[in-house]
Amino acid sequence: MVPLIVIAALSAFAWPAARLEPRHLPLGVAGSEQTVTALTARLEHQANAIDVHMYKNETEATQAIKDRDVYGAIVTTPEGVTVLTASAASPIVAQELTSVAAQATGDNAGAAKQPPHIVDVVPASPKDPRGVALSSSVLPLVLAGVLTGLIVTGVSRPGAARLGALITAAAMAGLAGAAITQSWLGVIGGNWVANAAVLGLTVLAIASLVAGLDAVWGRIGQVVAAMLMVFIGNPFSGVSSAPELLPQPVGRLGQLLPPGAGGNLLRSTAFFDGNGAAVHLTVLLVWVGLGLTPLIWTGLRSRQESRPTKPETAMSPNSANA
Repeated sequence: MVPLIVIAALSAFAWPAARLEPRHLPLGVAGSEQTVTALTARLEHQANAIDVHMYKNETEATQAIKDRDVYGAIVTTPEGVTVLTASAASPIVAQELTSVAAQATGDNAGAAKQPPHIVDVVPASPKDPRGVALSSSVLPLVLAGVLTGLIVTGVSRPGAARLGALITAAAMAGLAGAAITQSWLGVIGGNWVANAAVLGLTVLAIASLVAGLDAVWGRIGQVVAAMLMVFIGNPFSGVSSAPELLPQPVGRLGQLLPPGAGGNLLRSTAFFDGNGAAVHLTVLLVWVGLGLTPLIWTGLRSRQESRPTKPETAMSPNSANA
């Protein structure tokens, strides 16, 4: 089993990281009609690498970045080329956009021949410019969720007690996580309460899955949930790079699991004023529902089984005489 475990672990963690490249990466283009047409043709020539979104001017492109519709944009003007990036969305993509812009605005692109001007529209935290600390927080969140589920199922009774314990533990984990990442380390910004809620909801989604599968399959369910979150959810989350840089369908799959959804939701609340949060929030809520439903069902069933049965009706005197 040991070689199989090593193969599975390395494949899950190393393979996506070793195959990072743009795959339908949303990128904006703005400028005059002639230059936009030329840039679009050159970008779309990179098969399945770039999804081009066209905008009228730099203002529209900037707003699209803030809304998390695109990772960046190339804006052409008679004075030169401006590359709009968002290192808060992905520092790796922000760096790659510079080289992409240089290639796209090369020969016959209709743009001025000078180095592009780089503007970071939504910068990452100055204390974590490369996003290392933010991406490093995913695995601790996964482990916290798994351990919370294991501990709660081990020390609490099925039913309301276990449900309350999960919610309380997740809320405390969210408060502690926000205190560390925002108040102490300062690697994220935005609304403190919203960030704490995202962290707590991520832990709850993972912990409730562990507890829910335990209610259905016992210890085997705990192992399945833990393996799913640690060996699939964590490496496929795309938080350290971007989902569109991972091999597909790995990138899309990772966003349907709590680690990926939680990490991207945290980016939205910490740097983008909540923009682009709806899908990731929905994913987390669905996982919470999937995990808590078996808990509620088993709690109701155990409650019904524990009710005392009604005593049999005493025999009437006539039947006794008979």
